[in-house]
Amino acid sequence: MIEQTLPPEFIGLAEVQAQHEEELLAKENVVGVGLGHKWSHGRDTGEDALTVLVDAKVDPSLLSTSDAVPSSVDDVRTDVQEVGVIFAGTALGEAELTGDATRVRRNDDLAPPPVPAAPEVGVQALTQKMRPAMGGFSVGHVNVTAGTIATGCYDARPFPGVPSRYYLLSNNHVLANSNAATVGDPILQPGRADGGTSPADVIGRLSRFVPIKFLSPGSSPTNLVDAAIAEVPFHVLNRQIYYIGHVTKMYAAPTVNDIVQKTGRTTNYTTGRVQNINATVDVNYGGGRVARFTRQIITTAMSAGGDSGSLVTNLASEGVGLLFAGSATVTIVNHLNFVQALLGIRITER
Repeated sequence: MIEQTLPPEFIGLAEVQAQHEEELLAKENVVGVGLGHKWSHGRDTGEDALTVLVDAKVDPSLLSTSDAVPSSVDDVRTDVQEVGVIFAGTALGEAELTGDATRVRRNDDLAPPPVPAAPEVGVQALTQKMRPAMGGFSVGHVNVTAGTIATGCYDARPFPGVPSRYYLLSNNHVLANSNAATVGDPILQPGRADGGTSPADVIGRLSRFVPIKFLSPGSSPTNLVDAAIAEVPFHVLNRQIYYIGHVTKMYAAPTVNDIVQKTGRTTNYTTGRVQNINATVDVNYGGGRVARFTRQIITTAMSAGGDSGSLVTNLASEGVGLLFAGSATVTIVNHLNFVQALLGIRITER
C-alpha cells in the first residue's frame, strides 16, 4: 500500500528510510523519522530529505558519536527537526469516574506542552450539545473528558447497497479510553468535560476500535491508527463537518507543503501545512505509556488538547487523515486510508 499513500517522488526515499529508521530511532532525543524537505536558516530549500525528529535540539558537541545524526545516509540528506514532546490528548487529560465525580489523571513524568487558548465563538461553541451532531463537535466515552467528532461513516460492505448501521468516527483514546473501554459503552455528546452526562447526552455506543499497542522493554510494536467508531442512530449525526462541509472524496497521497484544514472542539477551524509524510513517531499517552506510530502525516501546529478526532482535509475538502496527537509545534495525523481499512468503514462514496 506504500505506493498508494505516497507521492511517486518519495517512494525511493521511503526505501532509504526503511533501511535506516531503526538505527536513527535508537539515538538520544530522537522521537521520529519521516520524509520532508531540508531546511536551512529557517527556510525550506525544496530539497527532499530524510527528516529526523527530536524533542529538543542539542549542541552536536554534547552528543556522543553514536548519538549524532549523520548529515546524509545512502547519499540522501538528513534534516534534524525539533518537534517537542508529542502527546495524544483529550481535553484536560484522561478521566476516571468515581461515583458521580470525575477524577482527571495526568502523566506524572511528562507535562503536556502549553497550547494556545481557544478563541471564543459564542453561542455556536463546538462544546455544546447538538442534534443532529456533526464533525467538529465535542464527544467522548463516558469515562473520558472530551475529544472531537470526525464525521459520520458506515460499513464498507456492501457497496453499493443499503448500510445496516451508521457510526460516528473519532480516536480510540476519545471513544475507547485508550483500550480500556468495552464495546457497548455509552458515548456522550458533548463530552464529559463539556457538561455531557449519561443518559441525557448519550449519542451512541462504542462499536469497535483498533487497539493501541504500547512500547515495553524489549518490545517495539507499531501502530497505524488511533481510531474508533460508535454506532449511532441515523438521524442524530450529520456527515457535514462544521465550517468545512462534506468530505468530497479521498486524497490518497498527501505530500509535503500541502495546505490542510480541520475543525475541532478546542481550537475551532484551523489550517496547517504538511511538513513530513510517511513518518514514524513516538507518542505519549500518559502514565508512562508510549506508542510508536508509522506512516503518519505531520503538519505545522493546528490543534490543542480536545481536538483529537478531528478530520483533516485539504482545501478541496478531500479526506486526508484523522488528527490524534501533537505538541506545541506540530500536529500528528493518521492517514485516512488506513483508518478506513482497519475499521472497515466508508467515509465517502468517491
